[in-house]
Amino acid sequence: MLTECSRTTEKQLVQKCQKGDSESFRQIYRRYHRRVRSTLYQLCGDRFLDDLVQEVFLRVWKGLPKLREASYFSTWLYRITWNVATDQRKKFAKSQRERENYEEKEEFSSENQDLMEIHYQDLVKRGLKNLSLEHRAVLVLHDLEDIPQKEVAKILNVPLGTVKSRLFHARNSLRKFLKQEGISL
Repeated sequence: MLTECSRTTEKQLVQKCQKGDSESFRQIYRRYHRRVRSTLYQLCGDRFLDDLVQEVFLRVWKGLPKLREASYFSTWLYRITWNVATDQRKKFAKSQRERENYEEKEEFSSENQDLMEIHYQDLVKRGLKNLSLEHRAVLVLHDLEDIPQKEVAKILNVPLGTVKSRLFHARNSLRKFLKQEGISL
């Protein structure tokens, strides 16, 4: 999590961005680019990933003047990321089978990764695909992105109890999937 000093810096950056300072926006982009990319990858896969990241930051730039509380920037950013991911999944629901075939081919094209690492990444990726988007989003945001449950609730615009319930069910489903694949936790 961010320290108090980092929050102040972030808040100042956001306030400068709201006044049209493009250099501050570049700093925000550098700070959050990897997290947004990782979240989108976990929610949508790697197809159109660069376009999705670009769409998130385009929406952020356009929406910054309307952001009332600069201190809630990261929650707001993840909410935009969630919305972009949801829009993407709706657009390509019909071509899901094609997308899965593409991702499987791409997954094995990397030459620099260890075979076991690829195997485990594949298992987790397949396990995540078995989850509903709502369960996957909670698991990715909380467990992989280390966002507190209260903030996840704000990002997804659901009650905290719903986040806890979805997290519980998502973890159980992923455990069952991994157990079926011969992985003991």
